[in-house]
Parts: sequence; C-alpha cells; structure tokens
Amino acid sequence: MDALTLRRRFFPESNVSGVSHVDAGVAMFTQIDAILRPTDRVLDFGAGRGEHILDDAIEYRKRLFNLRGRCAHVEGCDVDEAVLTNPFLDHAVVIHPNTRLPYPDDSFDIIFSRFVFEHIQDSSSAAGEMLRVLKPGGLIAALTPNRFGYIALAATVIPNKFHVRALRYIQPKRKSIDVFPTKYRMNSSGAIKAAFGDGSEVYTQFVSGEPGYHFGKPFLYGIFKYLHKILPDRLQPLIIAYIRKPKRYAQAGLEV
Repeated sequence: MDALTLRRRFFPESNVSGVSHVDAGVAMFTQIDAILRPTDRVLDFGAGRGEHILDDAIEYRKRLFNLRGRCAHVEGCDVDEAVLTNPFLDHAVVIHPNTRLPYPDDSFDIIFSRFVFEHIQDSSSAAGEMLRVLKPGGLIAALTPNRFGYIALAATVIPNKFHVRALRYIQPKRKSIDVFPTKYRMNSSGAIKAAFGDGSEVYTQFVSGEPGYHFGKPFLYGIFKYLHKILPDRLQPLIIAYIRKPKRYAQAGLEV
C-alpha cells in the first residue's frame, strides 16, 4: 500500500489537504514561511535535485517548500552534481566536503537543510561555514533524523553499502539516487549545540513525523504510529533544529 493511501487511512485530516498534522517538513517550512521576507537571500544547504518538491504529489507542500519567487534569491549547494538540475533554485554550485563554502561572509538571511546533517563528516567545519555565510541575526533551520531515534539506530545497524538495497523494501518509492552514506555526527540536541557554539541561539524540537519505515504494510504503519505517541521526546525519530546567529558574532577572533 502506498504512503498516500496509508496517510489518508491513519490520519483522517489528510483526506482534506493531503497533509497530516505530524508532517515534519510542513512544520519546519511553516516557521520559515512565517519570517521569510521578499528581500531575503536564502541558501538551500544540500539542495540535491529538489526531490522533496519534484516527487511530491501534494500541491500545498510543493507551494510551501518552494521558496523561489517569494524572496530575492534562492541559492543551492550540494556535493552531488544533481544540484545543477534543481529547478527551484536561482543559482546552484557543487561543493566539496570539509571545504570553504564559495560565498562571502554574511551572504544569507536564511539557510535551510532537509535530511543533510546526518551525512556530514566534520560537524564543526560545516557548522562554522554555515554561520560564516549567514548574516548576523539570520536563521538556520534543519530537519534531520534524531541520533537516538529508531531511524538512525536502524541505519547504524545496516552498513552503508546495503542502504539502497534495504530501502527498496522498506521505502519502495525512495529512489536510489537520493540515498547517501550516513555519519550521524550532528544528530542529537547536544551535538548540534556543540557544533554551532555557545554564542548562537539553538532550539531543538523532537518530532515524530509520519511513519516512514513500514514496507507499505498497514499493520506496521499502525504500530509505528502508536510507537510515536508513546516514545519520550528524546527518542522521537526526527529533530528540527533552529539556530539563530547572534547580531554580534565573533569570527576568527574578530567581533562583527
């Protein structure tokens, strides 16, 4: 049974809009939409090919997730050359891990990422670069698996080389081109706060999202939905992190 049919069965409100009340992507982009200004410059960090919009059948989410045309500029960067085909960006560049981002200091008002933090090898370098190119007072918003949730724990047990094969059965609609090796170096509240430093305001929200690993089986979908209800916050599958860069930010020994 496909995810849309399961969602409509287990989340009745989704029969109206196609969206459930636990949709983690909608939760994060609603916060972004609330502060987005026409003059803002935005960076999609780890933008990929734009699969979260391209492959989505829900029109409301497609509109909410697509920031192009609603602000001054949407930039995208990724280690994968697929980013150059992303139609939801005004400009895109291919970057290399653990290297300086190709942008001047204080370039962006908002930086967002979806399911990227779990792939980062050097958390302090990545966080430092995001803060460097973010304007003082700007916001970073990131949706990523919780290191202590079952999604991350299962991915840790299964070696990276078997992830594509495993996901063919667990998430049949997931495309192999969208599967990348996982590291889980920035996937707990403590790790995120440590990476972005004491000077930033860091807010982490633990969320369940919809069941994602159910093999298309209603029985398993129902079990995971119930599990999400009873799990304590710190064991929920997902984290949404919001990081605010202070208006006076110390960088390389200088205060700006």
